[in-house]
Amino acid sequence: MKITAAGICGSDIHNYRTGRWIGRAPSVAGHEFTGYVTAVGATVETLNVGDYVVADSRFWCGECGACHEGRRHFCESLGFVGEVCDGGFAEEIVLPERLLIKIDPAIPPEVAATAEPFAVALHAVMRLNAPAGTAILIVGCGPIGGFTALIARKLIKGPIFVADRNFARAELVADVTGAQVVELATPDISHTFKGQNINYAIEASGNIAALNSLVNVVSSGANIALVGIYHGVLDFDPNTIVEREITLLGCHAFQDELSEAAELLKNYSDDIKKFIHDIISLEDVPAAYQRLIAGNTSGLKTIIRM
Repeated sequence: MKITAAGICGSDIHNYRTGRWIGRAPSVAGHEFTGYVTAVGATVETLNVGDYVVADSRFWCGECGACHEGRRHFCESLGFVGEVCDGGFAEEIVLPERLLIKIDPAIPPEVAATAEPFAVALHAVMRLNAPAGTAILIVGCGPIGGFTALIARKLIKGPIFVADRNFARAELVADVTGAQVVELATPDISHTFKGQNINYAIEASGNIAALNSLVNVVSSGANIALVGIYHGVLDFDPNTIVEREITLLGCHAFQDELSEAAELLKNYSDDIKKFIHDIISLEDVPAAYQRLIAGNTSGLKTIIRM
């Protein structure tokens, strides 16, 4: 497969900083990418040379009980592209047929490369299962937070509130989605919700302090979808969860939403382009990593064009 575009993900940065999940050295990072099929093996049945595709980031076995149930994100030997095998920060890659999904060739490469994180966001919104018209609070305005706001705007069609300590990113998400920016630490935050109970929230920051604040902000009986990747462990009184009947919903990658996400991208293409902060070359990746680690970005997504 010839890669035309790839996205830098927060988990790429997490792996780089911690070494977590990386079992080989050297290894090529990157699990969000798109490109064209350039050659197929003798047993390949669903793909042809020239097909425009995106990659499933989950390296699943297809043989275990979870895979047979269609829950491949719970595969007993699950790994991720860019971790257990070389990833998409390259000019070419070889992957099994099962990990490639056809996509409309009219979708620009920089947008097609976001299919994987878009599927993660779609999975989180589906897991949250908020009724139409419900107010949603999204904490964390990185790519997943931004994409969940886009999806919630079209699927749930209720008020959207967003929070992020990077105010410029929160403002960008608000401008693109029509959301209202709020600050979790504000003592009278309830007034900013305009009388809306916050019964549904998505935590996409991966920040323990932000999650602690969110638990204290949502209404009793609320559902919180956790889709961030965290550094550290939770540290709050579990009686808060019990007495206020707050439900924490883990959201791990995606189940079968990648095909749907790839299909939906054409309807979100213009908005997704507004989230792209930089389009860089492969040679620029080390500098981009350092900038992202330092938090020196007002945009949501850095895309690599090969």
